[in-house]
Amino acid sequence: HCAHILVKTANEATSVLLRLKNKEKFSKIAKQVSLCPSKKRGGDLGTFSRGKTVKEFERTAFSLQKGQISPITKTKFGYHIIKRLA
Repeated sequence: HCAHILVKTANEATSVLLRLKNKEKFSKIAKQVSLCPSKKRGGDLGTFSRGKTVKEFERTAFSLQKGQISPITKTKFGYHIIKRLA
């Protein structure tokens, strides 16, 4: 069960990580800047199994511990910051 923030550039992704380090709420940032329709839910993607997302996203998402936020992950869709929720 993950949430994510999707942006177009590496610079935007770096800015998102900085905001998270400054204790801004993940869901608030997702609602403001994410390009994914999941932004309406604070980036929440719900639960998913292996094989349901692109390889790079899956690799990162399944390596996270509950509550952990990923480094920047690049896919064909853009740059993701992923948070494991459960």
